[in-house]
Amino acid sequence: MLIAPSMICADFARMGQEVAAIDAAGADLLHWDIMDGQFVPNLTIGSALIEAVRPFSELLFDAHLMVLDPDRHIEPFILAGCGRISVHYEACTQLVRTLMLIRSFEDVQTGVALNPATPPSLLDAVLDFVDTVLVMTVNPGYAGQKFLDPMLRKIEQLRLMIDSRGLPTLIEADGGLCRDNIAALADAGCDIVVGGASVFAGGNHYKENLAALRSQL
Repeated sequence: MLIAPSMICADFARMGQEVAAIDAAGADLLHWDIMDGQFVPNLTIGSALIEAVRPFSELLFDAHLMVLDPDRHIEPFILAGCGRISVHYEACTQLVRTLMLIRSFEDVQTGVALNPATPPSLLDAVLDFVDTVLVMTVNPGYAGQKFLDPMLRKIEQLRLMIDSRGLPTLIEADGGLCRDNIAALADAGCDIVVGGASVFAGGNHYKENLAALRSQL
């Protein structure tokens, strides 16, 4: 299982150094929560910040677009250095067209995110275009929320859907990760987990926090 620290929990005043530090601590990739204040209540960062900190790490930048009209944001974040773009099923009017737009850029992976109330069955017709399914295990918009246990069942359902068709699609879980649930996420079939407070808590003890999470697997 890969651990992707959520950079929304990092120190924005020294983001370049935070990127370098979390890379050195052993993160597998970096997760960027992009919120527009419309699709979700909160407002976070734009592509300019991603571009500014891109030189501080060679890890994959995983952009999670929690935005309305995601098509107009795709190219700026790819050009800024993101290697995976996840869009919300609920925000796309022409999902396959949006995924094909992402794939039109060389070496960029596609992702589809599902809110807690969105059933996995809705992805049946588009899984062939998806590199990663991002399951929201909290309601999107804020860091620090409690993990929603019923989402484990959703992950299990997705794992069955993907494996029954022999697809290489990965499953990513975002929200409420901690030492108490990381093993359950792995057992349910998760490939990637996004860690916010569980990675950044207690100052800059990033290496110790990542090791504590991995020790439960």
